[in-house]
Formats: sequence, structure tokens, C-alpha cells
Amino acid sequence: MPQVLVIEDDEVTAREIVAELSVHGMVAEWVPDGRHGLERALDGSFDLITLDRMLPGMDGIDVVAALRRAKVDTPVLMISALSDVDERVRGLRAGGDDYLTKPFAPDEMSARAEVLLRRRQSADGGNRLRVADLELDLVRHVAHRNGQVLNLLPTEFRLLEFLMRNSGQVVTRTMIFEAVWGFHFDPGTNVIDVHIGRLRRKIDSAGQTPLIRTARGTGYMLAVPR
Repeated sequence: MPQVLVIEDDEVTAREIVAELSVHGMVAEWVPDGRHGLERALDGSFDLITLDRMLPGMDGIDVVAALRRAKVDTPVLMISALSDVDERVRGLRAGGDDYLTKPFAPDEMSARAEVLLRRRQSADGGNRLRVADLELDLVRHVAHRNGQVLNLLPTEFRLLEFLMRNSGQVVTRTMIFEAVWGFHFDPGTNVIDVHIGRLRRKIDSAGQTPLIRTARGTGYMLAVPR
């Protein structure tokens, strides 16, 4: 599911945005001020940001400009009561990807959000893998689950990439060994089981729905929970 950060100081508007996005299959996190919103946005784990123009703590223009200076390319849908052309141009030139004026129709907001998400998916091409709330950025070598960065060792990253590319299918220990380690499987070693165990502790930590399953006597599978 796409992860959306909603930076909006008005609680009624924020709840309206979160509710509308959830109807369209997105998971939204609400932050009520600009400075805290910027802190959350800087980790780059969100697929989209909706950003109010006038915020306490830090103005929306300053937030999006700071994100672009930090090379965070998450699409930003700016939402503002300031509707004149100069304000829209300021928002877009600061780094916003789209600009929606208040009051707005919720279905138009969600439609604009979906367009920005499709645009990003097209630009990403094959550079990201996603299964449920687990995401792998193949360019930056970063993994996230539910918006949280996973600290993976290089071998763990390659193992996770192989499992995600074959999500929903059982992969044998032989397949894993040849894909990740690059040489034939030694049935006397438990190196795969050890690495799967370490990966499980990081991905399927306490409170998370398990994604890695064991196919007894065969291998493993990474799949969306039923």
C-alpha cells in the first residue's frame, strides 16, 4: 500500500484527507506542523506527501524547499487556501509537484494523489520492489518496513531482494544459495537458515505481520499476509 505523509495543521481537513486516501488504498500518517513534518519526510520512506501551504513551526514553502535541497524526491501535493496564480507558481517553483486550493473536493484530491503516485512508479521503473508494507530501493540500497528503515547487511539485502523478486513463490535452498552466494548448495551447511533467521528478526519484528514463511523440507517464501 502507498504510504502518504499528511502535513496539515487543521485537524478537520487532515482527517478528511486521511479518510479519503484510505478509501483509495493508501496508508496516511498525519503530522500537524511543518517542522515535525519535515523531520518525518526527510527519511524518504513515503511515496507521497500532501503539504499545507501555511503551517505552524515552518511554512510549507520552506518545507518543500528543504526537502529538495536534501535530495528527497518524494512527490509533494501542496494544498492551500492561497489560490492566486503567484502563490501557485511559488509552490511549484519551490519543489511542489501539484497545487490544490481549498476548499477542495475530496475525490479530486485523491485523484491528484493517484496521478502523482503513478508518475513516480513510472519514473522508478524497476528500481523499487514492494511487498505489502515492505519496500526495497535498489538504487540507494535501503529497505523500509511500515516506514521504518531496516539496517540490513549486504548479504541480507541480496537475500531479501531475491525473496521479493520471487514473492508468492516457494524458493528452494539451492535456488537461494546460487542466487545470493553464487555457488552450489552444500546440504551440510545451515548458512541459509542462519541468514533467514537474522532477516526475519529485522523484517518480521514484534508487532509486525510475518512476511517470511517456511516451506518445510523445501525452502522459503515471502508473501503478502492472507
